Amino acid sequence: METLFEPWVLITLCAAFLQNIRSVLQKHLRGALSTTGATFVRFGFGVPVAFALLFLLLHTQGKALPAMSASFAVWVVVAALAQILAQALLIAVFSYRNFVVGSAYSRTEPVQAALFGLVFLGEHASSGVLVAIAIAMAGVLMMSVAKSRVTPVSLLTGLTSRGAGMGLLSGAFFGLAAVGYRGASLALEGPAGEPGYTIQAAVTLCVAITLQSVVLAIWMAWRSPGEFAAIAKAWKPSALVGVVGALASFGWFAAMTLQQASVVKTLAQVEILFTMATSWFIFRERITAAELAGVALVVAGILALLWLG
Repeated sequence: METLFEPWVLITLCAAFLQNIRSVLQKHLRGALSTTGATFVRFGFGVPVAFALLFLLLHTQGKALPAMSASFAVWVVVAALAQILAQALLIAVFSYRNFVVGSAYSRTEPVQAALFGLVFLGEHASSGVLVAIAIAMAGVLMMSVAKSRVTPVSLLTGLTSRGAGMGLLSGAFFGLAAVGYRGASLALEGPAGEPGYTIQAAVTLCVAITLQSVVLAIWMAWRSPGEFAAIAKAWKPSALVGVVGALASFGWFAAMTLQQASVVKTLAQVEILFTMATSWFIFRERITAAELAGVALVVAGILALLWLG
């Protein structure tokens, strides 16, 4: 049985809260930047934050930079690129008429992370964890389609559509990224457990976020070079997005160093509760009965995860 005071639980809750704040901040950039530009600032402006955090951790803990093996390099590259592909596919999903179905299926990340964790890291999820994942996923899917005309039946029948396929693929890449970041961080651990999960997470973050920034910068220079000028004009909110995003990512990486990616990503569904609270209190959006039922399932899944995990 896990408790709310387990380090990975507290870190995950903080990361989910920060990610919700980052999403709200990114919404305010939509008018000034393209989707690619808004995605870039999340990484690009987060690079100095990541390195500052790593320097602070090394200095305060008196630790040396860990050796980076080939295994670490492979995992961090796979994870960083998988995250970019997942985001690109999710954006593409919204161009389809049945985008709600595709978006809902992209939320299957915890389930797919459990499969990737088993295949690549040999990590077995307990029956209790699998039950918790199923309950939470049912709640997330219900909330995803609550304000649409999509029914549970059409959600299943729409599985063969192109939009649903891209949604599932997006969820798969998100799941692969989560497992990849865990694999990369664990690859930095020495025989005596050094240098510690915070430094392992910070090193993984620095390498991943730098790679992602370079890849997206090259893409923008090729496809939309004018976006750099728009980013320069909106540098203040962009910098804030980068700071909050980097801190959230550090939280995810730290939590996934301590716990299986599928378990962390299931607890991370608490973010949808933060999102709903934001919609209610800040944007004054009405919450439907179906959404409340979904919230109840998500909460039940999280409690089951902590009780049975």
